[in-house]
Amino acid sequence: MADVDESRFDELAGQLIEAGRFFFSRGWVPATSGNFSARLDDGRIVLTVSGRHKGRLERDDLMLADLDGRSLSPGRRPSAETGLHTLLYRRNPQLGAVLHTHSARATVLSMRRPQGVWLRDYEVLKAFPGIETHTSQVHLPVFANDQDIGRLAAEVERHLDREPASPGYLIAGHGLYTWGETVSDALRHVEALEFLFECELLQTRFDSHE
Repeated sequence: MADVDESRFDELAGQLIEAGRFFFSRGWVPATSGNFSARLDDGRIVLTVSGRHKGRLERDDLMLADLDGRSLSPGRRPSAETGLHTLLYRRNPQLGAVLHTHSARATVLSMRRPQGVWLRDYEVLKAFPGIETHTSQVHLPVFANDQDIGRLAAEVERHLDREPASPGYLIAGHGLYTWGETVSDALRHVEALEFLFECELLQTRFDSHE
């Protein structure tokens, strides 16, 4: 990888590897599902190679790409969903990481609430930027799954034009996308959302027995 700050690449790769192992330990990236990325200081991105198990990532399972999603690592292919990452980086120069997971809770909730997920009155909402009180609410849209990533990315962008403060979104029957200024921030958002998804599903279960 010519002209790359190898120490910075290794630092971000290490953070993504650690995130993958944590997510796998929680059941949030089964099989080879999910994809992760982080932005280098020069604007290019470090991201997971297509088809690699996220709970068993090694340095060679991370690659370099530009903001158009083109591979800059010979012989390595990025995920077909890379366009969903690069869209976010192009929109926000402060964004440093994008994480995509496939938990059972996110998948089920995305199918049960195709009109979107509203999260209200939870203390854990304070995990997201700009939220200082539990009386806030957060909206996560749910997009229909689509193998045409360009078309899906355009739909995501239209939503973010309307709701730029969204901390993430769901793809129906698929999983969660969230992001942050650092890998640590994005990981915190995944963890907070997974807790909130579990709360929502528990409430649905209790409501059905009342």
